[in-house]
Amino acid sequence: MSQIKHVVAPQDGAVVFVALELSKSAWLLAAQAAPSGKVSSHRLDGGDPDGLLALLRRLQARERAADGEEVQIVLGYEAGYDGFWLQRRLTAEGITCWVMDPGSLQVDRRARRAKTDRLDAAMLLRALMAWCRGDRAACNMVQVPSVEREDARRTHRERQRLIAERVQHVNRVKGLLATQGIYNFQPLRQGRWDRLGELRTGDGRDLPPRLRREIEREFTRLELVLEQIAASEAERDAAVAQPVAEDADVEKVVLLSKLGGIGTELATVLVREALYRSFANRKEIAAYAGLTPSHFASGDRQRDQGISKAGNPLLRKSMVELAWLWLRYQPGSALAHWFTGRVGEIRGRMRKIAAVALARKLLVALWRYVTTGLVPEGARLKTASV
Repeated sequence: MSQIKHVVAPQDGAVVFVALELSKSAWLLAAQAAPSGKVSSHRLDGGDPDGLLALLRRLQARERAADGEEVQIVLGYEAGYDGFWLQRRLTAEGITCWVMDPGSLQVDRRARRAKTDRLDAAMLLRALMAWCRGDRAACNMVQVPSVEREDARRTHRERQRLIAERVQHVNRVKGLLATQGIYNFQPLRQGRWDRLGELRTGDGRDLPPRLRREIEREFTRLELVLEQIAASEAERDAAVAQPVAEDADVEKVVLLSKLGGIGTELATVLVREALYRSFANRKEIAAYAGLTPSHFASGDRQRDQGISKAGNPLLRKSMVELAWLWLRYQPGSALAHWFTGRVGEIRGRMRKIAAVALARKLLVALWRYVTTGLVPEGARLKTASV
């Protein structure tokens, strides 16, 4: 998750820093006022924003009474199960609220460290105060998307889950039939019900009745998943063909879809997951996808640990998939020539490593394409009839 670059906490005046540890049953707050330095902890019922606002106002009033000046509240909590609704609610009430990237927080490296909600809240508070005072190594902050952009991601993410569920049902049917010596049945082909009745086991028998009924129930679930996949794809295509006024990113989806090898699904994933954001340079966008190399150098030991995998997993997976598609559908592009010149006819592990490097270069090229209109060198655009 990319790091917010500007400091929001005032350099002078009274500030109440609040860290919030969220759980379903309880919310634990750790608060410290600056410059007075008073530290306090508080516990609320989970999911009680009104109680949280009332407590924050009391903390603010206490500091105002002590110092006689306006007091700002800066609150932070970890990104996770609760999403972004609380940040939006607090921001609407005039409270500065930040969502912290959990993976960026520094923890004790001892094998068995103490962990309680109180200790976690204190750790969040220290990281929040350090970040607001300019220590960018303390943690990273998540860029909270708008409600419209967050909702726009639902369609392709649901499709990803449905595809995984489809694979599970298909594999289950194939596995059940394999126990009977049947290896060539394809559940996704049409006429699966009729073909099921014609199957014979490896020793020439009809399918056992209970096994047949179990497979039929798998068919019913599989067909429901296929129906939902079709509905999600229709919703995705309609969002591109008939965009709503609130959709500020659909033009980027259309622009990406004009490149050979990139369909509506991949274009939607790339734009909705990453390319709607603003990045300062190519290193930031590569890091957001987790495609940057992780070097190890200590004393006389040096080695390459591969990519960091610290970014958006769906974006990274899609870019690696697109790298292979790019070699197939854009063989005349400069990036494809770079890959061929570097790898040649080598197969196996080295070819896969080079494909990941190609994915990183391709992501940077597509980012420049949607932001500046610069077509990747040698890339082929689809004809109007496609």
